[in-house]
Amino acid sequence: MAPYPATPSDTASSGAPAPTRRSNATLAAFAASCLPYAALGLPVYVTLPEFYASQIGVPLAVVGLVFMLVRIGDIVLDPLFGAIIDRTRTRFGRYRVWMLASAPVLMISVAMLFFVERGAGPAHLIVWLVIMYLGYSASLLSQMSWASVLSSDYDQRSRIYGWWQAANIVGVLAVLLIPPVVQALGQDYLSAVRLQGAFIVVLLPLALFITVRFTPEPQAPADATRREGLTAWLSLLRSRALQRLLTSDLMLGAARGTVAALFFYFFEHAKGFERAETSILLLVYFVAGLVGAPVWAWAAMKWGKHQTLAVASVYFALTLLIASLLTPQGALVIAAIAIFATGLAFGAADLLLRAMMADVSDEVLLDTGTDRTGLLFSVLTATSKLGYAISVGTFIALQQIGFDAGVGAVNTPEVIGWLTGIFVGVPLVLLLISAVVLKGYPLDQARHAKIRTELDARR
Repeated sequence: MAPYPATPSDTASSGAPAPTRRSNATLAAFAASCLPYAALGLPVYVTLPEFYASQIGVPLAVVGLVFMLVRIGDIVLDPLFGAIIDRTRTRFGRYRVWMLASAPVLMISVAMLFFVERGAGPAHLIVWLVIMYLGYSASLLSQMSWASVLSSDYDQRSRIYGWWQAANIVGVLAVLLIPPVVQALGQDYLSAVRLQGAFIVVLLPLALFITVRFTPEPQAPADATRREGLTAWLSLLRSRALQRLLTSDLMLGAARGTVAALFFYFFEHAKGFERAETSILLLVYFVAGLVGAPVWAWAAMKWGKHQTLAVASVYFALTLLIASLLTPQGALVIAAIAIFATGLAFGAADLLLRAMMADVSDEVLLDTGTDRTGLLFSVLTATSKLGYAISVGTFIALQQIGFDAGVGAVNTPEVIGWLTGIFVGVPLVLLLISAVVLKGYPLDQARHAKIRTELDARR
């Protein structure tokens, strides 16, 4: 496959500033790859842990421990992937080649994870989860880094990641529609999860073809990377902007991960909904995220990224509190309205944190003379995964309080009270911490404009 041709305006080494605005058609082509990645990302964080515990028969605490340990191990590898991606130089670019190389790994591991028989043990889950994460990490790091170099403009990056987040939510919605549709047709939940896996396996090569063929990849200058040791990498953490960004990401990842991990348990065991009804609520949650994504992107261009993300964190906390505590038992319509209000904030973190990291990569390039885009996005991905790993640890907490995750299980009011407290209280605290941390974020639009002026003057 021939690579998208690099034009003089595409190349950082040409002496001209990179283009600041990509066409909608280009961004749509780039966003195509989000569809399968997001369709996989949701089951990994929401469906698979609950599925292996409730449907396959792996003990709840074991599932929580496996997902936590695998994600922590994956976090260790992310910086290595980021550094390798930064140093990659091929005539096809440095990002598209990693996305293409990872595709077969993803397709095989997804098939093994989703097409699983009841009674499969922890070993099956561990082996294929590790392999899946290797392919997923390389793919996602490459994709996010690629997005950051499509424009050097502060506001346009909000627009680019707005497209990125909208496409992610479309992918999530597509995979979420499968269980209720399959179950409405008379099939069981096991069949629905298998069809989710088949959907991802088929969609991945088609979406990657569109992205790779029709999206330009600006060439990195030959001298933009240097082989440096761990000390140089750790020196990045002295950046105030990076410290606050990563802290916010960790808090938001743990908060959203807790909501995702316990969503089915809370609304089924605490609120009395059936599995099909809970699937509808989860669908509403992500539909709201799709609606909210362009709103947060617009707000970021008007008021700044970090201010907008702080507001979104507080909004998320308050609406989650209202939706969880004030929704009556079994009241599906009221629950859907409340969950829609909460879901409006879902997309803010992903698009704004990544747009902010693209700005930080410019600051690092100015300070060090080294392009560390892949490494920086690997650190961002690592903190997000750490947050989600911590959130899956709530499974262990549920096991300790005596929560029974089995299909049709009845838990005592005391256990349900603990479940409600964890589902509501943990995200509430974490979201408010995120908002406070962002208040002192130093890399605003004015500061970034000065950074870009100095960088362009060096070319």
